[in-house]
Amino acid sequence: MKPQEWVHIRKVIAQAQKASMHCSIATVDNDLQPTITPIGTLFLHDTSARGFFFDSFSEALQANLSHHPKACIQAINSSSLFWLQSLYKGQFKDFPGIRLYAEIGDLRPANEAELAMVNRRIRALKWTKGSKLIWNDFKNVRDFQVYGYKWVKYPYMMPAESF
Repeated sequence: MKPQEWVHIRKVIAQAQKASMHCSIATVDNDLQPTITPIGTLFLHDTSARGFFFDSFSEALQANLSHHPKACIQAINSSSLFWLQSLYKGQFKDFPGIRLYAEIGDLRPANEAELAMVNRRIRALKWTKGSKLIWNDFKNVRDFQVYGYKWVKYPYMMPAESF
């Protein structure tokens, strides 16, 4: 993957996470039945096709990864403004989403830099009751390596020039 591709991927995922506050991670169980897990604490590295996410409450994800470490991470820009502008103009200004094909590693303790990153992300909502219930126990992360990707596209609405 070229560096400029990774920069673009990071931009689209950042826009999607800003709009929906999560990405979805698809995995399969031992019977090859799919499960999709929403993860709001996914972070991408600046220069290499890899990242990490905090894994605290995702029982199905944890069970599935113990048997099949490959996953599909999907991020969709669900911003109403993005969609209204695109529908009005009949063209997206950028891809509306992406699927990353990744291999996800084992659970490991988060380091101080990772804890600082997640605390910055949740800072605006840290005062809420829900935040205190679900975001106060971040301790473990999983690293992932991206080995492929596919843009989410819609016919006729993609710009003529490539990104």
